[in-house]
Amino acid sequence: MIRHDYSRVDTKRRPNIDYKKRQFAKAEFQQQSYDHRLNFYTLPPTAEITLEEFETWAISRLKVLSELEACSFRNRSPEETAEYMTSILSKHLPLHSNSSRIQSLQDERRKDHYSHFILRLAFSSTEDLRRRFSRLETMLFRLRFRDDDFKERQEFVKDLNLEWEEVDEDEKRELKDQLMAASGVRKGDEQEWIKVDWERVPELVEQRRAFLKRGKAYVPQREQQSLVVADFTKRLDEALSLTARALPRLDEDDRLAPILAHLSQSFNSPDAAYSSSDADIEGLSAIRAGAIDTLSKSFPLCMQNLHMTLRANSHLKHYGRLQYTLFLKGIGLSLEECIIFWRKSFKLMTDDKFQKEYKYNIRHAYGDVGGDANRRGRGYTPYSCHKIITEPLPGPGQSHGCPYRTFNPENLTALLQRVGVQDRDLLKTVREDVQKQRYHVACNRVFEHAHKKEIKKVKDDGTWSAADLDTIVHPNAYFKRSWLLKHLGEGNAGMVGGGDKMEE
Repeated sequence: MIRHDYSRVDTKRRPNIDYKKRQFAKAEFQQQSYDHRLNFYTLPPTAEITLEEFETWAISRLKVLSELEACSFRNRSPEETAEYMTSILSKHLPLHSNSSRIQSLQDERRKDHYSHFILRLAFSSTEDLRRRFSRLETMLFRLRFRDDDFKERQEFVKDLNLEWEEVDEDEKRELKDQLMAASGVRKGDEQEWIKVDWERVPELVEQRRAFLKRGKAYVPQREQQSLVVADFTKRLDEALSLTARALPRLDEDDRLAPILAHLSQSFNSPDAAYSSSDADIEGLSAIRAGAIDTLSKSFPLCMQNLHMTLRANSHLKHYGRLQYTLFLKGIGLSLEECIIFWRKSFKLMTDDKFQKEYKYNIRHAYGDVGGDANRRGRGYTPYSCHKIITEPLPGPGQSHGCPYRTFNPENLTALLQRVGVQDRDLLKTVREDVQKQRYHVACNRVFEHAHKKEIKKVKDDGTWSAADLDTIVHPNAYFKRSWLLKHLGEGNAGMVGGGDKMEE
């Protein structure tokens, strides 16, 4: 018996398919043009970009998604989220309409297109990452769809060919009462209706804003957004599953794998590089060792914990000293003053012991001694929240790390109360954040509570934008923002200059 394998197609008879539809075929590198501001990200990009663009574009989008997630964690309304995200999007991922006629229009859309697919690669490895990525990308798409130019939005939707079925006049007359009652539309207000499978509009079904009959949802055209957004999510979820199956093919490219791994790790707590501008705070004179006690009131909880432990024990173990030394270096404490600070803090030991066992490590952290590479780089840079959170947990007697992660709930509450946090509702919310491993969100909540009067002032008078008050992801950015807020009106202290530059 001869068996025919009809799944095989003779290569000579195989049709010549458009390169855009062959996602995993050999790429024909062509630059795409973008007719619309909005994008369903159906077709992957095919032109070449540099590794630097690959990483920096992805980091920009990651920053936007992280801020969107922070808005969700803080229970901001859609209106509050839209207002807050305006300056964030303008700073990291601008996307203008066709009517703006700016020269960089295609470049903006190209960056948006590529950054989406890069993060799609980075966040397809696990079900949790895929779910989070889909939810946040949907939030971003909904935000943009809502603010898009009406005419351009209609043209975009028309090009999608979503296969909506229009309700004819006879059916509208037959179901008039049910349609009006289900949608809340008054007679005469709505002329056009469409019907789709009810699974495509779960949001409208859940909120009872559509009439259901025989598996179809009857939707007024004013609810178009829900239909489009639901279809966007459905397609993205399907695409993410396909991407997850294709990921093993990337293992051979040792250039991309480390970048993608770093991006996926940063999704839990956004990473940030220390910027020299964080130490350059106008209105703050050169820091002396004796000023640290006073300045510590503006330190994040991780550094306050190290400072209080140092004052209580006149000592810190190695990793605590390194974390704190780099932070002090980052706020502008010079090497000479740092040595004075540690020597006075270690008051129970002799000069000889300090010189032999501790001074070298301080100089090494500043790049004053060590190998040529260390001296050229001027030592180590201050640790970001991401690095502090993802480091191994401290052992017995050690005090480094992030208290929101390393302390049990009772000890964390006691530490927060010790530094002045007495609000019961805030303490309860912080514990909930910590339970869900949202450590940087908990830290930002405490910051916002401690500076709520100052934050309200700079918002009301327009001194700072939302981008100046975005989520803090570096201890040194925390100190800089805290000091500036507490010294508003003193010289140029009210001006924010460079805060949280994402790591490159």
